[in-house]
Amino acid sequence: MAEAGLSLAVVPSHPILVEGLPPGLSKATGLAWLAESLGIEREAVLAVGDNDNDVPMLEWAGVGVAMGHSSPAARAVADWIAPDVAHDGAAVALEKYVLG
Repeated sequence: MAEAGLSLAVVPSHPILVEGLPPGLSKATGLAWLAESLGIEREAVLAVGDNDNDVPMLEWAGVGVAMGHSSPAARAVADWIAPDVAHDGAAVALEKYVLG
């Protein structure tokens, strides 16, 4: 990245994927911007993640849900741990926190 004049934090998010973010930005800053733009209070935000790069987002959200297969760091900051992907963890989280 230095050759292109870019400074990015590059993190693996899946065995075959990487994500790059400029310094000082994270999924949390993006989610905070979106919530503010939509007039949604932080306490009303549900975030679901599974990796170290999701930790700031899970911490920022009113409710942070880690998937069952999540990294130890994501699990440590989550308010609740959902079943893994094979057991429809995201759907279970939505049923629990959104649909009641």
